[in-house]
Amino acid sequence: MRRYGEPRISGQPYRVRPGAYAILPRNDQVLLTYQAGIHHEFQLPGGGIDPGESPVHALHREVYEETGWRIANPRFLGAFRRFVFMPEYDLWAEKICHIYRALPVRKLTEPPEMDHSVHWANMDQAMISLGNPGDRAFLQTLF
Repeated sequence: MRRYGEPRISGQPYRVRPGAYAILPRNDQVLLTYQAGIHHEFQLPGGGIDPGESPVHALHREVYEETGWRIANPRFLGAFRRFVFMPEYDLWAEKICHIYRALPVRKLTEPPEMDHSVHWANMDQAMISLGNPGDRAFLQTLF
């Protein structure tokens, strides 16, 4: 599996953290979430897969929590890994990022998850704004 971002730090223990993330295109734009608080970065909507949860169920849950949108027709595009420190969990993680393309169907509410806001960006803006090189690589491949 391809790695994006920083390499593994020798001697540093990491916990594997699988997650599901969505590329949500609509009218020549893509839906991004901005996470304020600790991170201050634009991201593809998504997040961790809970124990016993399927990646697709996690994708629907996480997209709703971070954007307030309902999605449909998720299609698996691929996966990548990244090694990061997650300050909100005080955790060094090997994130396994499962990337899907899905359709944003309807906005149900403002993002229920604190410190998240929704932003529509054209492809050029998204490529500049996304804080994660793996997210950018999948977006570029798709479009």
